[in-house]
Amino acid sequence: QVQLVESGGGLVQAGGSLRLSCKASGLPFSNYAVGWFRQAPGNERMFVGSISGSGGSTSYADSVKGRFTISRDNAKNMVYLQMNSLKPEDTAVYYCAARYLVSHYRSSEYNYWGQGTQVTVSS
Repeated sequence: QVQLVESGGGLVQAGGSLRLSCKASGLPFSNYAVGWFRQAPGNERMFVGSISGSGGSTSYADSVKGRFTISRDNAKNMVYLQMNSLKPEDTAVYYCAARYLVSHYRSSEYNYWGQGTQVTVSS
């Protein structure tokens, strides 16, 4: 049974930092790309960034480029989303998702999803 579990969300002031974690189990982790998505109330689930199975390739949405960094530790089945210089518009539920082999910016392309973790940035 595949499981993805996010953690690390919380309340932070604008300009602050948070690191989200995504723990995977039940799949050959290094064969799966991982994407991070976020969804604010009333909005669609949006691509934040992704990382290849090896960790050698990353991609980011323009809105977070230069502020967010994705990394992974395949030995621990973990993926991280380091978020710096947070803005109130970053407030959302953040999800990690896994896709076999190749990452994608469309949420519909991902096979497995975590339950999400809330990030709230106060102004």
